[in-house]
Amino acid sequence: MGGRTGAGKIPGVGSRAGAEPKPATEWLEPPDWPGLFLEYLSGVRSMSAYTVRNYAAALRRVCGAFPGKRWDQLGTDEFRRFLYRLSVDGKLSAASLRLQFSALRSFYKFLGRRGLVAEGLFTGLKLPAPGRRLPQHLTVGQMAELLDAPLRLLDPGAPKRRGKGLARWQVLRDAAILELFYSAGLRLQELVDLNDGEVDLRSLALRVVGKGKKERMVILGEPAAAAYRRYRAELPTKMGGEAAFVGPGGRRLTPRAVQLMLKRYLALAGLDRSLSPHKLRHTFATHMLDGGADLRALQELLGHASLGTTQIYTQVSAERLRRAYDEAHPRA
Repeated sequence: MGGRTGAGKIPGVGSRAGAEPKPATEWLEPPDWPGLFLEYLSGVRSMSAYTVRNYAAALRRVCGAFPGKRWDQLGTDEFRRFLYRLSVDGKLSAASLRLQFSALRSFYKFLGRRGLVAEGLFTGLKLPAPGRRLPQHLTVGQMAELLDAPLRLLDPGAPKRRGKGLARWQVLRDAAILELFYSAGLRLQELVDLNDGEVDLRSLALRVVGKGKKERMVILGEPAAAAYRRYRAELPTKMGGEAAFVGPGGRRLTPRAVQLMLKRYLALAGLDRSLSPHKLRHTFATHMLDGGADLRALQELLGHASLGTTQIYTQVSAERLRRAYDEAHPRA
């Protein structure tokens, strides 16, 4: 493990995820414990930069609730009251509340295993199981409109302002990104981490490094492969490095850049600009199941550790069928 980290620096959050905002609250004493924990999450557990940031924010929230206290002065009773206040306050969603609980439990388990605090502080401390929200997804028609949006910018008759500042290779890059999201069901971080050498256009497959640095092979559709070929053929030679998708300077695209790119094309397609790249992953999974895909095969393609995580999409398909039945059947 590297050197100890001071109160203001959050390790494991690289430039790809953007700069860490200036903390509003100082760490409790000893201030280096959170830094060691976050380094462990990033370096040993291989958690994504976003998860590390979320865990850091959760620990900051504890600091704001117990100013002047030490980490080793807090116990089960304090955490029970803290979590109760958060739950009745209503400012955190059920998912955010569970993340807060998970971050605290993991942090104190980390400290306990190193003999810094007593072990078992969270034994018997539980949150109620949340109701699972069904994932949002686009319809087949909406997805087709979105995939077509970048190519409309290449139409000679397209308004100049729509593609202002974009070179032809960038538009083709954006088209390839959207195709890969939908064709392979990639996570955002998986897409930006993808290297050109991991795209096998001959066998129509991708080698993806997912959560926990677990590798998997995913299938690539022919339209997505064709879109990627067009983009790489148009990419200026000086920008053709290791990364599959790059920006104007030849550097690997950041997750934020991809998020902003998606908003542009959602607007062009007349769709909700608030939809995230992860909704394209939901769309991939839902359309696969609607088409009769095997649940186990879908689990492998998505890189889910648990089949239960994949099964949520069966509920989406069931809900859609129920709505269609209710709307169409005279005795529904």
